[in-house]
Order: sequence, then structure tokens, then C-alpha cells
Amino acid sequence: MPPVLEDAELVAFAATTDLDRARDFYGSVLGFELVDQDEYACVFEANGTTLRVNQVQDVATPGYTVLGWYVGDIVDTTRRLTERGVGFLRPDGIEQDEFGVWTAPGGARVAWFSDPDGNVLSLTEVS
Repeated sequence: MPPVLEDAELVAFAATTDLDRARDFYGSVLGFELVDQDEYACVFEANGTTLRVNQVQDVATPGYTVLGWYVGDIVDTTRRLTERGVGFLRPDGIEQDEFGVWTAPGGARVAWFSDPDGNVLSLTEVS
């Protein structure tokens, strides 16, 4: 069967109950460029991927990662985000270092944090 979406651009989605708060977090804290905002969503340029944060009445927080980024230096990135007020999550049963970083059996290093609506986000450094 031939591929269908192999040339299609990916769009990532997240939900928020407060567009202004989401704009501040994804724009000012995480550093993504705001491309557009209307009454329905904030749209960001996220290093080649469009990130659309949609206005909803209630955010369903599934408890697992909904968006993640590969980073070159996870300790530096966690420090910089912590300086901007981001708190890193410490899930029960997962051994993490002082920066909130877990080392997976394959060597990848992962840290989790939440946006203001409780969406779980992650950073991953691969070796």
C-alpha cells in the first residue's frame, strides 16, 4: 500500500482553558514564537513544527506525556527552565537525579514537567 502522509507537515496540539496563560508559558517560558492567536487557539512555531494550543472548557489530563522535545544538554535545559519557574515532576517509582532527570535502561535521559493546564511535557537527551 503506498504511503499517504509522507510529505505532510505535522501539527502538534495541546489544550488550554486560558489562552493568555498558554501564550505566556509556551511563548515566554519555553521560547516558541507566537505565529497567531485568535479566540480559539494560540499557534506557535516550534523549531519547524506548528504547535496549536486550543482553547477548551476543560483540559483532560491523561497523566502521560503529550508533547516532548529532544535536547542536547538536559541538565542545562532543566536548569534554565527552572530559572523561569518550571517545576519538574517526580513520578513515584522512577529514580531521578537532583535535576529531576531519569536515565532509561537504553541510556536516554528524560525529565518531565507540566504546562499550566497540567499537560505533561518532556525533555529527552539521547546519547
